[in-house]
Amino acid sequence: MTDHSERFVAPRSILITGCSSGIGASAAHIMRGRNWRVFPTARKPEDVERLVDQGFEAFRLDYEDPDSIKAAAEWVLERTDGRLDAVFNNGAYAIPGALEDIPTDAMRSLFEANFFGWHDLTRYLIPAMRAQKAGRIVQCSSVLGLVAMKYRGAYTASKFALEAYSDTLRQELSGSGIHVSLIEPGPIDTRFTQNALDNFDRWIGTDGLTASVHEKIYLKRRARMESGEPGPFKLAPESVVSRLIHAVEARRPKERYHVTIPTRVMAVARRVLSTRMLDRFCIRAADREE
Repeated sequence: MTDHSERFVAPRSILITGCSSGIGASAAHIMRGRNWRVFPTARKPEDVERLVDQGFEAFRLDYEDPDSIKAAAEWVLERTDGRLDAVFNNGAYAIPGALEDIPTDAMRSLFEANFFGWHDLTRYLIPAMRAQKAGRIVQCSSVLGLVAMKYRGAYTASKFALEAYSDTLRQELSGSGIHVSLIEPGPIDTRFTQNALDNFDRWIGTDGLTASVHEKIYLKRRARMESGEPGPFKLAPESVVSRLIHAVEARRPKERYHVTIPTRVMAVARRVLSTRMLDRFCIRAADREE
């Protein structure tokens, strides 16, 4: 007698960081709608509680808190019997300003949140993916992981590091069944700009502003950033999630996904222009925003 009953297939599982708002929140909801078992994390307890109220298996994870990273990884692996199909490293911040005005402690803090914490979490999860001989590691990078632009140096440095890290990791995991992909968004409609202004106030502040040779430029940039103008190329967070879907569901995911026109333009410019010409191109692009 043939058993025609449907065999139960457990939903694929994904850990997503930075889910308090923006790209992470959008990814959590959309992936759940695609029958993924989503484990969203957030830095603040109140955001975790809100995600739990929305029916998610949510947990606190702060990239600047190694204990929370370890606890979150163990928590997810315990609930999935040691299996995890994908991780989406997301959630980073910027400290706008000229590099000469960025305190070294600020740079250390930013790298903990934008780079070292990502490495920490990824290392906890790779053994489980190796054991199952499959897995997807997706990193949310930026157009500023492709080219450098003035007054964005701290953030750009962290994303350049992430790009090199991810390329190296992809090579080292070749043949393991684990794929590594980078998503490189340009301007996305999130709280990123407001958070950047808050970080400027925290690390540079009024005293640093008035003491800086860049004061006039900072004031112009702040006025533009506070205006809330969306800009002609800014896209919704869902534009990033569409690439995440391909990165974790496609049989052959891409190594890189460019999101927004500025990213595609800069990717071409980096390939065809000399270093001197690329510098001029990026300076003009930054000047148009002042």
